[in-house]
Formats: sequence, structure tokens, C-alpha cells
Amino acid sequence: MVILITGGSRSGKSRFARELAEGFSCRRVFVATCPPVDEEMRRRIRQHRGERVDQRWKTVEEELDLQGVLRAQPSQDLILVDCLTLWVNNLMYHAEQEGREIGEDDIVSSCAGVLDAARERESPVIFVTNEVGMGIVPEQALARRFRDLAGRCNQEVAARADRVVLMVSGLPMEVKPDGIA
Repeated sequence: MVILITGGSRSGKSRFARELAEGFSCRRVFVATCPPVDEEMRRRIRQHRGERVDQRWKTVEEELDLQGVLRAQPSQDLILVDCLTLWVNNLMYHAEQEGREIGEDDIVSSCAGVLDAARERESPVIFVTNEVGMGIVPEQALARRFRDLAGRCNQEVAARADRVVLMVSGLPMEVKPDGIA
């Protein structure tokens, strides 16, 4: 089962995803895609870790290779990936560091690999992402490209997800309930 939790910043996505995951009786793996780039981000990471004090949580930090992480964890463990938006950012950053640019075809291919790995698992995989396309058009080309790639990633994952939930002001709105294609 693949579940996508989306919504705006501070909409309650991570909390909802964690609580949803904790409703399952299996072991849980939290996959953190956020690099600790500054003190404010390190504080947020510490706060999120503190919310997962239950011994059934294991944390894996991975900025790029989500497909590898999904395949490396025991198949019966639930996986919570938080978040796809930062994963897209990381893919863009690392490509730029290598002197290349990624496009929508690259994102589609990367998402397909991640989703294939998620589908091979026995236990659910929950993805958290930001809905980035509901605001104003960014002024800078790089920001527009990020918005476009994150939006494409979200479309790819939502299309193959079994369930999609949009968080609005802390309230879950079922966009694609279980079993609806």
C-alpha cells in the first residue's frame, strides 16, 4: 500500500503521517530526506526525532537514494518518507554540483523507481510532500523549475498511490480514498 500525504507548509502533514503510521502494529522506519544545513533545520530535526520516541521507530537519513532505502529495509517494516519535496530539492542540488540539470523525465524515472520499490514491500509506505503549486508563480527561473519538478513528482506518486490525503489547516481531506483508482 502506498499512501501520499500532501498539503501546504505547516498544514499538519508530518504529524498526520506519523500518527497514521503509529496505527500499524509493525516496526516503523522514518526516512528523513532533509539535510541539516543550519541550526534552525537541526532544531526541527531534533523536534521531529523527539516525536518518534516509540521504540518501534528507526530513523534512516537519506537525501537521494530512496529506492535503495526502500529495498534495504525489511519488507514487513512500514516506511514513512518525509519528504518528497526535499528529495526533489536534493536531486536538483546534487545534479547542479555535478554540472548537470535534471528535468521532468528524470523526475518521472526517479519516481517510477521509488514507486516500484514501494510496491515490492509487504507493509505500507507513506510519503509526505508539499503542495507547491497553489501559490504565486515564483519570480526566479530556478524556483519555477523546482516548483515544476516537485509538482510532477507529486503527480507521479499520487497517480500510483492507493490513498492520497490533502492536509488543510490540520484537517485531513481524502482526495483519493483507499481503493479508488
